[in-house]
Amino acid sequence: MPAFLDVNPGQIIWTLINFSIFVFIIGKYAWKPMMDGLAAREKAIHDAIQSAEDANAHANAILKENKENIAKAQSEMMSIVRDGKTQAEALVRRAADEAAAIKVQKVKEAERDIDRQKDEAIKQIREEVSNMVIEATEKLIGRTMQADDHKHIVENYVNELSKN
Repeated sequence: MPAFLDVNPGQIIWTLINFSIFVFIIGKYAWKPMMDGLAAREKAIHDAIQSAEDANAHANAILKENKENIAKAQSEMMSIVRDGKTQAEALVRRAADEAAAIKVQKVKEAERDIDRQKDEAIKQIREEVSNMVIEATEKLIGRTMQADDHKHIVENYVNELSKN
């Protein structure tokens, strides 16, 4: 049989005595500092976990707040864009209305100028026609006519021209 399988009662007793002394010394001098160290490490780990959880909760709260701020900013941006678009459309509409009003005003002014120039041209033509008629009448009749005669002949002639 191998030597390590030999049971030696003296060696067992000395091993138990040595182990008991070792346990007593460890229990008297090292057990409490070891337990305090383990408790301190456990507390440090627990505090680190708690701190990490608190930091995580704080980070989640900040993330949520940032998301809300981003959503709010996007909403405000969309509102500003919408308002800007509405204002631009109103400005374009107002400019178009002003342009249309100016166009109508210019057309009316042009029509008045045309009517005034037409009236002046007709008046000049009538004067020239009446002078021509007077001259032609004087040549045909061979004498100078009275103002009433001139007036009567010119009015008849101008009326006939106006009808045509």
